Amino acid sequence: MENRFLLRNVKSVTEKEFDIVIENGKISEIAKAGEGKAPLVYDYSGTYISSGWIDLHVHAFPDFEPYGDEIDEIGVKQGVTTLVDAGSCGADQIADLVQSQYAAKTNLLAFLNISRIGLKRTDELSNMEWLKAEKILEAMKAYRSIVGLKARISKSVVGKSGIEPLYFARKMSSEISLPLMVHIGSGPPAIEEVVSILEKGDIITHYLNGKANNLFDNEGKPLPLLMEAIQRGVHLDVGHGNASFSFQVAEAAKKHNVKFDTISTDIYRKNRLNGPVYSLAHVLSKFLYLGYSLEEVVNGVTVNAAKWLNRPELGRIQVGDRANLTLFTIEDEPVLFIDSEGEQREGKQIIKAKGVVVNGTFIEC
Repeated sequence: MENRFLLRNVKSVTEKEFDIVIENGKISEIAKAGEGKAPLVYDYSGTYISSGWIDLHVHAFPDFEPYGDEIDEIGVKQGVTTLVDAGSCGADQIADLVQSQYAAKTNLLAFLNISRIGLKRTDELSNMEWLKAEKILEAMKAYRSIVGLKARISKSVVGKSGIEPLYFARKMSSEISLPLMVHIGSGPPAIEEVVSILEKGDIITHYLNGKANNLFDNEGKPLPLLMEAIQRGVHLDVGHGNASFSFQVAEAAKKHNVKFDTISTDIYRKNRLNGPVYSLAHVLSKFLYLGYSLEEVVNGVTVNAAKWLNRPELGRIQVGDRANLTLFTIEDEPVLFIDSEGEQREGKQIIKAKGVVVNGTFIEC
């Protein structure tokens, strides 16, 4: 970590230009453009800066196939300063996931899978014997980086267990006073059954999926149960992934003003290398294409994510805070976007990550 350095002539999403001085890992000064002083200067004239991007749904435990990847490959190398692993590990291996963060530069938080085996198998909720309350409580006491519980409630995961794992998750959530992230997908259980159990602060991830059991009717209108969930404070997360983002559904959501709270990737090695995800920047670019403003898009991976995590310092640029920042540009170039259904859209702009400051260290992307 350099003791003192300067990011010169950067600009916010509202086009305001300024200099940022980082000293001993913290933001020490926000100066007028061209007026900051430091022995080491990084000139990023014309480059956007935001608080460090937060990806609220990733799979960063490389031991599990197919849902795994190296932390920094989907973190700082792609402009992301904080990853939240979305239930790769249950109580059996959460210690290994937590330990792995110490060899990485990217900040790592985690949802604990309610199944003690995690994604060691992809039907991890099909056997209720794998759901052990005492194991969850032990893990919660041991690891402060756990931010909530993850339950993948779709047919292939729950099998004959049906809705029972979600009732178990709800009970445990109340007991430990942490919210749920719930993956929605193919039924049964029916989407009505799933969403009715969710409370304020819980997260629906994959809310723009194009499966039959989704949150919109055949005409693209949001189901009443979705609007009711939004009103009671349920959080909507994108969670793009291999099978959970549909342009048709996303366009319908935009038309009916059903807006994301957070944009996340559900990234892992396969969809990073082969698409359709590739990176958080690539997913953010799809939402620019859909007509959201740059400020709305960036807030989906900064302010909104930090607020949900109850870590406001991760979603702002403020003197005295630990320096977690993302530098990026918007390039005018043709780009082919592909959703999880194989549908294509032709875009004209793409966001590209250029660098990060993570815990005070500058890293070029």
